[in-house]
Amino acid sequence: MSSSDTPTVAVLGTGIMGAPIARNLAQNGFPVQVWNRTREKAEALTEGDTTVHDTPAQAVRGAQIILTMLADGDAVRETMEQAADGFEPGAAWIQASTVGLEACGELAALAKEHDLAYLDAPVLGTKAPAEQAELVVLASGDEGARERCAPVWGAIGSATRWLGDAGQGSRAKLVMNSWVVALTEATAETLALARALGVPGELFLDGIAGGPLDSGYAQTKGKAMLAGEYEPSFPLAHALKDVKLVLAAAEAEDVELPLARGVAEGFGRGVEAGHGEEDMAAAYAGLVG
Repeated sequence: MSSSDTPTVAVLGTGIMGAPIARNLAQNGFPVQVWNRTREKAEALTEGDTTVHDTPAQAVRGAQIILTMLADGDAVRETMEQAADGFEPGAAWIQASTVGLEACGELAALAKEHDLAYLDAPVLGTKAPAEQAELVVLASGDEGARERCAPVWGAIGSATRWLGDAGQGSRAKLVMNSWVVALTEATAETLALARALGVPGELFLDGIAGGPLDSGYAQTKGKAMLAGEYEPSFPLAHALKDVKLVLAAAEAEDVELPLARGVAEGFGRGVEAGHGEEDMAAAYAGLVG
């Protein structure tokens, strides 16, 4: 892709995920215009052709592609409404946040209202995969914008799965998240039981290591739990939001998910105990104090 073919990308939201996404885009030669509610977080982005803006409207002005990576559907909608005065007609909007099915439909309608090509494209991965450009993009939406967005996805991820009509990306993300949150809570509860019974938690992790019951994710989160190290790779409060989106989608389809309800209860306990801004591994702290 020559420099003349390289679109300007506006990244709205430069938190744990948005900052490395913007950084990887800039390092791959994209002109990047960024905005974040807390400007200081955006100002740390100095790679390549990156400019920081005070408002969403300023950030999207002149951008052929807009990428949103924000906390939830309400934050995405509010930000894009604030950005509306700066939209380029026909710009592609890559909506990469996890917002659930109801909000996904609302955002698609907002895109249509403003003549934006809507790409529902949440990602699999947390802080480290985002930093290493190893996210998996679950892309869906406007087929006509797929080709021009492909280089963006290539710059931030290791794989892109094209899933069809808008909404399919969000559906797939909910399925994936259902597994991730269940595995996190199961690891936390197993280690909490081990602690209560006087069994070293390390014995559990060593016992499953390398066998059919093992999981790299359980090992990583389990070691963090035992060490009490909760530097946020994905905050517990956001994980609670995500499991609630899973439950809402299941309820809409008349599917009962008792395990997911238990996860929501466990994560909620951790958030109520003051661990919401810590990593989702802090679900363990909510169990053991």
